Formats: sequence, C-alpha cells, structure tokens
Amino acid sequence: MAKKILLVEDEKILAEMYREKFTQAGFEVFLAFESKEGLKLTKKEKPDLIVLDILLPRENGIAFLGRLRKDEEIASIPVVAFSNYDDPETKKQALQLGAKDYLIKTNYTPSEIVTKVKQLMSEGRNEQSSLSSSRNK
Repeated sequence: MAKKILLVEDEKILAEMYREKFTQAGFEVFLAFESKEGLKLTKKEKPDLIVLDILLPRENGIAFLGRLRKDEEIASIPVVAFSNYDDPETKKQALQLGAKDYLIKTNYTPSEIVTKVKQLMSEGRNEQSSLSSSRNK
C-alpha cells in the first residue's frame, strides 16, 4: 500500500508540481492550500507524513504545527517544514514543535525534496522497528 503524504502548500502551481513528483515516487498525495484545510485532511486521511509550507494564508505553518501537536489523534504524525522563509527563529520554532526537518525550497530541486522525504520516512520506520524490537526483549 502506498504511503500517504499530505502537502500543505498555498501556491497551487508548486503544489501540483510536488504532487506529481511524489506520485511518481509511489506516494498517495493529498493537497491542502491552507492550515485549517490541512488539519481537516490530516484527521480524515491520517497521512504517514506532512510536508508543510510555513508561509500560508490566514494561519501560518507554525500555528498548524501547534494545533497538530495538541490534538492527540494526529499529534504523532511526522512533519517536514519546507519554505522559502529562511528565518532562524521560525526554523527553531518549527523544530521545537517537532518538525523532522526545515528545508529551504530554493536550496533543493523537487526531486531532492522527494529524496529527503523518503529518507526521513525510512528513518522513522527504523525508529519504529527498533522501538518495537526493544519492547519485545
């Protein structure tokens, strides 16, 4: 079964391009164009990972992360922040709220973003399997 990714990105052209890249890489992709829609889709679809733009209309990605972490049903879903907003304080906030990484869009090609997400997902699986194997001892 394909891994599910939720992409929260307000720029429709970018969102469609990333959807295509992630779909080609074998993921099932859901799109949200703002924070509230992203939280609704997260509850409905339970994605394996969320790729989150930080600069969103109305409520930014940091607010999204805060709400996500307060909701027990979805709090443990991993998030990768990606943005062109290269602000150390914002990056620090995102990481403190549990983002696995904070990627600057202009520093990576779309294919490299897909590769980074795959790496983070496999690291997450390895952590899960080592946790469950240590519990079984």
